[in-house]
Amino acid sequence: MRRFALAGILLCMSTLGLAYDSPIKADSPSRYTVEKGDTLWDISTTFLDSPWLWPEIWHANPQIENPHLIYPGDVVSLVYINGQPRLMISSRGGPGRTIKLSPKIRVMPGESAIPAIPLSAVHSYLKGGHVFSSEEQLNSSPYVFAAKDGKLASGTGDKIYARGDFAGQTIRFDVVRRGEQITDPQTDELLGLIGIDVGTINLSRVREGVASMVVQESKMEMKPGDRLVKQDASGLVTTFFPRAPAAPVEGIVTANLNNAKKISKFDTVVINKGERESLRQGDILAVYRKTQEAYDPFTDEQVALPSERVGLVMVYRPFEKMSYGIVLSAKEDIEVGYILRSPQP
Repeated sequence: MRRFALAGILLCMSTLGLAYDSPIKADSPSRYTVEKGDTLWDISTTFLDSPWLWPEIWHANPQIENPHLIYPGDVVSLVYINGQPRLMISSRGGPGRTIKLSPKIRVMPGESAIPAIPLSAVHSYLKGGHVFSSEEQLNSSPYVFAAKDGKLASGTGDKIYARGDFAGQTIRFDVVRRGEQITDPQTDELLGLIGIDVGTINLSRVREGVASMVVQESKMEMKPGDRLVKQDASGLVTTFFPRAPAAPVEGIVTANLNNAKKISKFDTVVINKGERESLRQGDILAVYRKTQEAYDPFTDEQVALPSERVGLVMVYRPFEKMSYGIVLSAKEDIEVGYILRSPQP
């Protein structure tokens, strides 16, 4: 497993005052020993009523090497510093991960550090796929038009040919196929065209406007019309940590990438807000039922019922006008159309 670290922002935010008087759960333990399979979200939920407040109370123990990495066997303790609650690693678990008693530098294995969320649930959406912001962007992307020996479908190791603008392009490309069109349910604006992950190819050469390419990996057969996009390194970032958005946000659950009517824990949803609304990886949004009304027979009126929070979603891959989010908690099945808002404790 790759190294997963708390974002560097924790160092800065830990010096801020608490946003709320009592973020600690009434039944919070004073210490917790991290187990294999835990995530930072799990640990946050163990201590806090509002897990996204973790960055505000995290304290980096200067006696611990790599204090922003958390490993199975580590002990996370609730302490009070200047009267304020703080969470910190009080001791390292496992051989070679103890409190530092000398200036000797020790390299610690990053493979076992726990992630912020269960990455297996979002891996395919983090690594592959693409979202085109418009028809024009999709149509201007290079495309596959033929394969060696006239094949109609190609797989790993096959040679294929593409056309388009390859000036200044990298050698390695993702291949995507046009998928679902996402439209804002409130404004009817086109938010994006989802590119389905087909595989990866390497550019061999470009001659007379035709690019010769070799299929490096195929998740499905490549066909004429599939589009080529430069690999997006930002989509591989996994060092995010759940936090509240920097500014108030209100959006809608717009689609379910798992292709089911009901949305459950760890499903990926599409949110009709993105980078232009300043959404970032790690931002938490609360999920509310769609507005409901009930008839009051005593006044002969339809009365709007109070909205109730039914879950939490974390943005893990924002695009220009929309985002992918993972459902971290759900008191009930969530549906497309449910409201998303900045969380309140």
